[in-house]
Amino acid sequence: MRLANRTRNLTSFKVVDFLEAAQALEAEGRDIIHMEIGEPRYPTADPIVMAARQALTDGRTGYTPSCGIPELRQAIADHYQRCHGLDIDPRRVIVTTGSSAALGMVCELLLNPGDGLLLADPGYPCNPNFVRRLDAEPQLVPVNAADNYQLTGELVAQHWQTNTVAAMVATPSNPTGTVIGREQLGELHRAVSDQGGALIVDEIYHGLTYGDAPAPTILSLTDDTLVINSFSKYFGMTGWRLGWMVVPESVVDTLTVMAQNFYIASPSIAQYAALAAFQSETLAILETRRQEFRQRRDYLVPALQALGFVIGRPPEGAFYVYADVSALTDDCEAFCWWLLREHGIACTPGTDFGHHLARQHVRFAYTESLPRLQLAVERLTKALT
Repeated sequence: MRLANRTRNLTSFKVVDFLEAAQALEAEGRDIIHMEIGEPRYPTADPIVMAARQALTDGRTGYTPSCGIPELRQAIADHYQRCHGLDIDPRRVIVTTGSSAALGMVCELLLNPGDGLLLADPGYPCNPNFVRRLDAEPQLVPVNAADNYQLTGELVAQHWQTNTVAAMVATPSNPTGTVIGREQLGELHRAVSDQGGALIVDEIYHGLTYGDAPAPTILSLTDDTLVINSFSKYFGMTGWRLGWMVVPESVVDTLTVMAQNFYIASPSIAQYAALAAFQSETLAILETRRQEFRQRRDYLVPALQALGFVIGRPPEGAFYVYADVSALTDDCEAFCWWLLREHGIACTPGTDFGHHLARQHVRFAYTESLPRLQLAVERLTKALT
C-alpha cells in the first residue's frame, strides 16, 4: 500500500507510549505511579454522570446539530459571562469532538500547503502533527524560563517568516503550566495582527490555576481570535470527547460546514451530560478538586527541587511540572524508561514536547492523589541516592 508522504513526518505521542508500557507492567502485577498522562485521576463528577443517565433514559442518542445542541452553546456562553463578565453570542460557540477536533479544524481553516504556524517549543506534542497533516510547516520557536516558556510579541516579530500565517499559544500551557498575563496577551495579539496573521489561543486548562484570580482569556481583549477549550481537564470529562471553540462571527458558517463534514456532530450523550457541568453543585466539586491540585503542586515542586530537579518556572496552572534533569542524566528518555521499569514511576521525557533543550527535561503530572505523589518522591529518593 502506498502511503501519503505526510505520514512519514508524523511523530509518535511519547506520553501514550509510556502510558501503554505502564499499563503493561500493571497487567503483570506491578504498582505504577502514573505521572505521565495528562488526565485528572478523578471520576467524572456525579451530577454530570446523572445527567448522562437521564439523557439515555430520555432516548437522546441521535445526531445533534453539528455545532452543538443550542442549550449547551448557551451554557458555555453563560460560563464566560459568569467567569469573565463577557457577553458571548452563543452562535460563536462551536461544540467539537474534544479539543483535538477543534485544534484540527482551526488548522484546516487557516493553513494551505506550505504555510507556516508559529508554535512554542516546548509545547503540546500533537500541535505540529495537526500542521503536518495539511502539508504545512510547524515553525517551532525556542522558549525558556526567561520567556515564561511562552511566545511573546517580540518573539513573534523575530520569528515570523514570509510563509507564516498564524501563531498558536496555550495558557495555561502544557508542559510547563505557565500562564500568559492580560498585558502579554494584548502584546501577542498586536504582534500577530501587525503581520496580518491569525492568533489561536488554547485555553483548555482554564479553571485550573492557583493564584488569586483566574487566568485571563484573550476574549476579554478581542473577538478577533480563535479560542479552544475543553471539558476534559477542569471538568474532568476526558473520555467523553467534548470540547468547544469561540470564534469570530465571520468564520462561523465555514466552520459549521467543516463540522458537518468532518464529524457530523459531537456525541449526543456527552453534550447533554455537559449541561450539568455548569451547575452550582458540580462547580463546588470542581473547586474542591482545584484546591487539591494546588496542594499537590505545593508539595511536589519543592520535593523535586530537593532531589536535584531544576524547575525554571513553577507551574501557575494545569497539573504539570517541567523539570530540568541535566544534573541527573544526559538522556531524558533513558532516564524515564529507567524510572518506569526499575522504580514504578511513569513520567514523560522532554523529547515529547519539542526540540529546544528537550533531552534535559522531563514532565511530571501531579494527577495522582497526594499520598501517591509522596510515594513517588520516596521512590525517586531511593532511585537517586
